[in-house]
Amino acid sequence: MYIPRDITSMLTSSSAPVQIVIGPRQCGKSTLLAHLSGPSVREVTFDDLQMRTLANRDPGLFLEQFSPPVLLDEVHYVPALFPEIKRIVDRVKRERVTSGTPIPVLFRLTGSDQILMDKNVKESLAGRASYFPLNTLTVHEIKKGVDNVSLPDILFRGGWPELYLDRALSPVQYLNDYIRSTIEREIVLSAGIQKQEAFNLVLGLLAARTGMLLDYTNIARDSGVQGVTVKEWVSTLSRTSLVSLLRPYESNLNKRLTRTPKLYFLDTGLAVRLMGWQEQHPLMASPQAGALFETLVYSEILKFLQNYGKSWQLYLWRTKEGEEIDFLLITSSGEAVALDAKMSLQSVHPVRIPPGFAKAFPTVRRLILVTFGGQKVQLSRECLAVPVSDLHDFLLTI
Repeated sequence: MYIPRDITSMLTSSSAPVQIVIGPRQCGKSTLLAHLSGPSVREVTFDDLQMRTLANRDPGLFLEQFSPPVLLDEVHYVPALFPEIKRIVDRVKRERVTSGTPIPVLFRLTGSDQILMDKNVKESLAGRASYFPLNTLTVHEIKKGVDNVSLPDILFRGGWPELYLDRALSPVQYLNDYIRSTIEREIVLSAGIQKQEAFNLVLGLLAARTGMLLDYTNIARDSGVQGVTVKEWVSTLSRTSLVSLLRPYESNLNKRLTRTPKLYFLDTGLAVRLMGWQEQHPLMASPQAGALFETLVYSEILKFLQNYGKSWQLYLWRTKEGEEIDFLLITSSGEAVALDAKMSLQSVHPVRIPPGFAKAFPTVRRLILVTFGGQKVQLSRECLAVPVSDLHDFLLTI
């Protein structure tokens, strides 16, 4: 079974000879590229130590054995390979210019370390490669590709493809293994983090604060770790696409706006596991359910922008007096869209646009209330309710 990904149209329409899909481990990068490439294209994973050693020691010999088109998985492990990829791409370009035929996709690469990938691509593949960020499954992708999945189930499991391809897998065990194998080993070691126990504690504190304003001082106090170290660790988690900071909208005309960002995990399942929840039903009845739903809405919006290559800007809008809009979207044409996440298992009541926001954005006539369930409905003249399962389709209409 294959779950179709929304980013597919971006990849198939790209004319770059090198396509790089970057995102957290186990989010479906290599599965997506293997599906697009077809069975005739060879795939090499650099999780294989022998392949990694060969590619770093003699990249020319390696690519003689695995000539393009080829899919190379977790390529950030083999920096020596990038200059050789550049040489092959440039050679094919010269040949195609002479013959007048278009350049095909030669290399499809995946990686999970943004900093290492950026460094290698900028040094060797500038102008030859296109980046495509991918994260775990969206609500839209799950609902479209998997039968009989409830929203509480998505909130609890997150968007990890394996948890939907094999429903017998325990989300608790799967994510425990992910935390141990990927976060505690790879991320901690690659980032040079020495205090693993302290890092794990900070990770849990961050999960408990997903969807909230990020207070480094507060986390430093509760963990016994210096604030500057907490900032470094948040940066590490951000570059590995596990968390994201939502920056506040700033305007020189309005000094009342807060400058403190919010932190969101990009997968609710991972946040739930780090919080320590073992079962779905107690979680849904807990006070943390609201922040997790807001986290789900944020990740749905951000993944939509990434999957469709939208250059829109996404902000938090909040004043020091407490007026707040959860998500402010500014489209490429300058249109402003206001969205609020509203977790309500019963009826949803209309919400008015805050006066300060209405003054700052007089062209915004309605507030989009993203709800847990229900149907798309006009609650009032200035408030439209859109269930999160329909949010993807709504954003396509903007």
